[in-house]
Amino acid sequence: MIVMRILVNAFIMAAELAAVAGVAALGYRYPFIFAGATAGLSFLLGLRLEVARLRYELPFYFAGAIKRRAIFTGIVGSVEAVFKGVLAGVAALFTFSGTDHDRLFWVAILFGVCVYVGASALRFLSIKADALPMRWGYFRLAAMLGFLFSAGLALLTVLGVLATLSVADIGWKIIFDMPPRPTLEQASELLFQIKQAFDDFIVTALSVFVNQDGARLIGIVISVNVLSGFVSAIYAAIISTGVRQAEEALLSGGRDGEGGG
Repeated sequence: MIVMRILVNAFIMAAELAAVAGVAALGYRYPFIFAGATAGLSFLLGLRLEVARLRYELPFYFAGAIKRRAIFTGIVGSVEAVFKGVLAGVAALFTFSGTDHDRLFWVAILFGVCVYVGASALRFLSIKADALPMRWGYFRLAAMLGFLFSAGLALLTVLGVLATLSVADIGWKIIFDMPPRPTLEQASELLFQIKQAFDDFIVTALSVFVNQDGARLIGIVISVNVLSGFVSAIYAAIISTGVRQAEEALLSGGRDGEGGG
């Protein structure tokens, strides 16, 4: 039984890493397909989960019974699912869209790390506390993974792995390097540089009131990069749910085999 569990855990870990690598590679190589898939997955998951959440949540807000409760929860849940789907799709597109392939490569690695950390955390909560990975991942994981992604980008910038342009360099690029009608990749690259410059400005401004480390920490929390957590949380929830189902099926199959023998 111990040998079986070790083999199952090794197989599950390999499959989990392969799934994470596949998701990151899809975003890196095909950002438009990845963005569309992310928006669709978020919407489909939200249709079910948002309605289920509202059914439990409504008594908290309303003392009496609500007439046409099913219609109300369906409409509100659908609107929230659409909103989150659009947000996740846009965040996915601007995370992986751009012209600097070296930057996008590191972004893909960092994104994969965030998804793996999220999936591992959900698996741990499922084993230790009977948490439901899909529900916990969809509703509670985005902020944590967003902070992790933002901190990773800040670390790569400090280490010099990711270049940051000054405001003057960005202005020069807009005036002399950008075509009259830039492509989405070019616009995304410019937005990333503006976002990085804005984050640096926030850190510099906060350094007047707090120390440098405190300013960087606040900058990580309020950075637009946190929005990527909506994307990584979706894939972490899907992967962890599949991993737990496969793990339970393999282990129960092993126990049945021992019992049958």
